[in-house]
Amino acid sequence: MTIEATRIPNIDGATEILTPEALAFVEELSRRFDPTRRELLAARVVRREHVSRSGSLDFLPETRAVREGSWQVADAPDDLLDRRVEITGPAVPAKMAINALNSGANVWLADLEDASCPTWENVVGAVLNLRDAARGTIAFTSPEGKEYTLRTDIRRPTVVTRPRGWHLTERHLLVDDVPAAGALVDFGLHFFHTAQLLIANGHGPYYYLPKMESHLEARLWNDVFVFAQSALGIPRGTVRATVLIETIPAAFEMDEILWEIREHASGLNAGRWDYLFSIIKYFRDAGPGFVLPDRAAVSMTAPFMRAYTELLVKTCHRRGAFAMGGMAAVVPNRNDPEVTAVAFEKVRADKTREANDGFDGSWVAHPDLVPICREVFDAVLGDRPNQLARQRPEVEVTAAQLLDVASAGGKVTEEGLRANLYVAVAYTAVWLSGNGAVAIHNLMEDAATAEISRSQVWQQIRNAVTLADTGHTVTSELVSRILEEETERLRGEVGEETFVAHYLPASRLIADLCLSEEYTDFLTTAAYELVE
Repeated sequence: MTIEATRIPNIDGATEILTPEALAFVEELSRRFDPTRRELLAARVVRREHVSRSGSLDFLPETRAVREGSWQVADAPDDLLDRRVEITGPAVPAKMAINALNSGANVWLADLEDASCPTWENVVGAVLNLRDAARGTIAFTSPEGKEYTLRTDIRRPTVVTRPRGWHLTERHLLVDDVPAAGALVDFGLHFFHTAQLLIANGHGPYYYLPKMESHLEARLWNDVFVFAQSALGIPRGTVRATVLIETIPAAFEMDEILWEIREHASGLNAGRWDYLFSIIKYFRDAGPGFVLPDRAAVSMTAPFMRAYTELLVKTCHRRGAFAMGGMAAVVPNRNDPEVTAVAFEKVRADKTREANDGFDGSWVAHPDLVPICREVFDAVLGDRPNQLARQRPEVEVTAAQLLDVASAGGKVTEEGLRANLYVAVAYTAVWLSGNGAVAIHNLMEDAATAEISRSQVWQQIRNAVTLADTGHTVTSELVSRILEEETERLRGEVGEETFVAHYLPASRLIADLCLSEEYTDFLTTAAYELVE
């Protein structure tokens, strides 16, 4: 293995992470598992093309025995029995990691994926911070002299790390002159440096697995876990994984995914924003029947979204796995009491719905939202750590219900089109600057919401959608004009130097993605070419 251009990230401690032993471990993971990863990515393309032509998906007939069988995943370790409040956020900078660890949440989802831009400094810095967090030594001093250290008066959250998805590569680590899989780099470096530390602390190497599209992709992760534990002398089954059900094909394979990782399974998560992105992407050329309304008009109470979440809860509890709720996008603003009050009200309603539906816990994106989520789940759970005992025998979900996009209601408007283009450019610009999560208009945006935004625009152009509020047809010319106007609006909101450095290239990239005849599967793959 070679480090591209022999460049070590310009951060203190980088050489402690990129040791010969750690790199050799990642290299072995790559040699063993990357060929299968590539085959599975190729299979995604073939399957999507077939589904697009048919306009339909269904539960797999060949795995009926798994769905109908009586089996359970492994019992949860003590530190994952109570997951009622999970805070999500990047592991870099260290200030963000410390704030999450001091938040009072039960779990911190340390996000190396959608909330992180994979600059080489961020990739290595995240593992460094997570290692120091496992040691209990992570600390940070701001340029103004403010010190951030770990609190000793609270129980710190159990850390569950989210590596990158199977589709992303890491160009700074090459195996046989080919970029390594980002997922294997993130997992390999993290597991090598923290697994034994976490076990010694009474925890373990726990992971959130993103963006999978089939149970075969889950099988690959299970194979990785088995090998990694054996290689480091860690008992098999120590790793625990929660899978994000955030693609439409995965929604049809929940049982099968849990079955494949059953000795390492912890639960499933309703990754709502990526799920919507996946529906748009998967059926982007399947006709107007799959065109969603404005993103803001798609609620979790829409029948097709209810079908998805209720099936997830039922599947998880039937198998003894945790059902984890999704992210409420609104965030408070400590400088604006009115905005904060609205955010609190919306989060409370969202978490109340999830707790009453049987979810065992849910996500928040800001420390100020931890008490609200806890209060809601406390009211439902009482002294119980979870709702695993709550079965949902009354729930029967069909393929047609999962695909009933028309049940979303709502309309496509110019206001929504403008919002999509604004968010896509604004988020991508921040991503290009090295930051993967940002609050835009009091909503926490990450890669998933930017993906929805630009994908909706692409789909609306292809279907010549009529805007309900203006009567205009969505065309390439209309999108180009509105994109130029929204880009100029952003120019007035940021400094000229920042605009030229990040917002202008972001706008050009969004134009390419929205106006191209060919659809690009992931914004982050295209944007990755523009970062160091």
